[in-house]
Amino acid sequence: MEKHDRKPESNIFASVWRFLRRCLFLVLSLGPMPNHIAFIMDGNRRYAKRRNAEEGSGHGVGFTTLTSICQYCYEMGVKYVTVYAFSIDNFKRKPEEVQSLMDLMKEKIDELLEEESIVQKYGFRINFWGSLDLLSEPVRLVAEKAMTHTANNTGPVLSVCMAYTSTNEIMRAIKKSCARKSSRPQGYVNCDGESVCADINSYVTVADVEENLDTADCPDPDIVIRTSGETRLSNFLLWQTSLSHLQNPSPLWPEFSLRNLIWAILEYQKIYPYLEARRRLTKKEN
Repeated sequence: MEKHDRKPESNIFASVWRFLRRCLFLVLSLGPMPNHIAFIMDGNRRYAKRRNAEEGSGHGVGFTTLTSICQYCYEMGVKYVTVYAFSIDNFKRKPEEVQSLMDLMKEKIDELLEEESIVQKYGFRINFWGSLDLLSEPVRLVAEKAMTHTANNTGPVLSVCMAYTSTNEIMRAIKKSCARKSSRPQGYVNCDGESVCADINSYVTVADVEENLDTADCPDPDIVIRTSGETRLSNFLLWQTSLSHLQNPSPLWPEFSLRNLIWAILEYQKIYPYLEARRRLTKKEN
C-alpha cells in the first residue's frame, strides 16, 4: 500500500523535473549548441575502488550514466554522441578482467535493444567503431545486430568505440585508401571526364583517408569531454579533434551529471567565436 501511495508522488516529481529540464535547455539553446559531443568515459574502476565495491561494478553504474547523458543530449538536440568504451590497449589487462568487460558489454548492448531502452524510445542509431574482429565473438555478433536493427532509425547517432585506438583507425583508413587506389586501372577518366595518369592515381590524399575513417559519415566533435580530470586524449579521435573544445571535469564517469554537461556546453558557447574563426582559417588554408 505504501509503495502504491508513493507512485503518484514519484510521477509528479518526474514530470516537474522534465518540465524544469525543458526550460533549462530552452535557455541554453539561445546560444550556439554543439552538434556532436564525444566522451572519454574515464574513472569506472576508480569509482568502484573508492567505494570498496566489486571490481567491474563501476562499469555498470557508468552504463546508467551513459543512458542518462544520451537522454539529455537528445532533449538538447545534440545529434551525435560518441563514447570511448574499450581501447585496444585494454586487452593488455588481466584476462579475467577483459572477459568480465566483454560479458558486461554484451549484456549492456542487449539492454540497448530492449523495447524500453533509450534507443527504442528516442530512435537512436548505433554505430560501433574499431577493429571489431578483436572482440569476442558474442560481443561482435551483438554489436553487428545492434547496428543492423537501428540502421533505419532517424534519431540521434550513438557511436561506441570498442577495440579502438585512433592510430589503428588511421592505419586502417590508409590501407583501405591504398587498396582502392591500386584497384584502379593505370590511367583512368575521372568524373569530370579528365584523363588522370598513373602516377597521380597512386597518391593517397587527406580526402581519401577521411573517406575511409570510421567517422566518415559523422561530423567532427564540437566538444570532447574526458571525465576524472585527466587531460590526455588517450589515442581517441586524434584526427577529428584538432578544432574541438576539450573539457576535463573532475568527476569520475559514474559521477558525471547533467550539471557537468551543462557547464561543458556553457564553456563551449563562451569560446565558440574563437573555434569558428579557427575553422574558417583552416578551410581557407585548405
